[in-house]
Amino acid sequence: MLEIPPSRTVPQVITVSELNRLAKDLLEQNLPLMWVAGEMSNFRRYDSGHCYFTIKDEQAQVDCVMFRHKAQHLDWLPEDGTQVEVRACPSLYEARGRFQLNVEVMRRSGRGALYEAFEKLKAKLAQEGLFDPAHKRPLPRFPRSIGVITSPQAAALRDVLTTLRRRMPALGVIVYPTPVQGEGAGAKIAQAVVLASVRAECDVLIVCRGGGSIEDLWAYNEEVLARAIHGCVIPVIAGVGHETDVTIADFVADARAPTPTAAAELASPDGAKLERELEHWRRQLARQFWRGLEDRMQRLDYLARRLVHPGERIRIRRIELGHLASRLRGGWQRASQERVWGTRELAQRFTTARPDVAAFLEDVAAAAGRLRDAARRRMEAAAEALARADAQLRHLSPHQVLGRGYSITTGADGKIVRDAARLAVRDDVTITFARGSAQAEVKSRKA
Repeated sequence: MLEIPPSRTVPQVITVSELNRLAKDLLEQNLPLMWVAGEMSNFRRYDSGHCYFTIKDEQAQVDCVMFRHKAQHLDWLPEDGTQVEVRACPSLYEARGRFQLNVEVMRRSGRGALYEAFEKLKAKLAQEGLFDPAHKRPLPRFPRSIGVITSPQAAALRDVLTTLRRRMPALGVIVYPTPVQGEGAGAKIAQAVVLASVRAECDVLIVCRGGGSIEDLWAYNEEVLARAIHGCVIPVIAGVGHETDVTIADFVADARAPTPTAAAELASPDGAKLERELEHWRRQLARQFWRGLEDRMQRLDYLARRLVHPGERIRIRRIELGHLASRLRGGWQRASQERVWGTRELAQRFTTARPDVAAFLEDVAAAAGRLRDAARRRMEAAAEALARADAQLRHLSPHQVLGRGYSITTGADGKIVRDAARLAVRDDVTITFARGSAQAEVKSRKA
């Protein structure tokens, strides 16, 4: 049950425009985007690109509008009497107070079931690994022959043959005729794939047909064909429909082309491009050949200039030996003269540097006399210093003090007693005199 939003207050008396606007808001806010199925009637497309039509069933009908930016994506021609499914938002045309559906997407009835079957089979085969890139085989770069599986009456075959004739006229083509749509077409296409695989008389296989609806292309969505392509020993190119069409065969094939013409281009090398490449490499090879030849000719001229008759080489070597002998003699003579002059200079230096022995002897005798005089004076000075030191030592000697009547008292520990407080009555002490010593016992002490 529809309810008026509490945020909007409805007055007791409203205009028709306000009523329609309120009804439109209620419809759009409370009814979601949904799929509706029915039979199309009264279809009209205006110059503006907008489409107006009605869908109905046995008991009711509803007006629909599909605006240009949505209708331009239709890949089929709507006609009265066609069973359709529309994805639309319920609304109200305020100016007329007319209930209608604003259509976002429209398809012919049955496509939803086909898409569901397509997605289920796709998920199943993907889980089994039929789409795994590791199973994709590379296409041969230079095939000797190409197999084409399609209908002999199909325009796709003419497109493929025209493209192959333009790109590589000498390339062999083997056609495996088979129906491309209708009941049992998928199994027959699969049989053609198996036959081509068993014969193995071509290097690459093209499975193709022109564009069409999903129903027309459904043969290429069948499991039997997918498994036949996966088991084929020949690399397979799928060129089914237009660029926007996608089938199960595209996922299983080793390569996918958007159109049959593109499949032929993918399978065959470009003859004109190969000729250009060959001409380029021919020029490169010729250029390298002539460069190598010119280099060897130049080296030959250089070696020819270096090539000399053995007799001439001997004569040149004799001349060189004569020059070397002359240089050797000159060098030996210069070295001998330098040695002679060096010897003379050394003798002159020795003569100049010879010492005067007599003068040296006189100097030595004078130095010896001075040394003796200095030693005597030094001994005399040392004797005088020794005598003075002896006198001082004698003066400071304790024996001199003892000789004047003094004595030295030492305790039992052998230390000199300088303070009477260190002694106690009856302690033994030793008294040293100028001559001799005596043992004594303390009778009394005064501090």
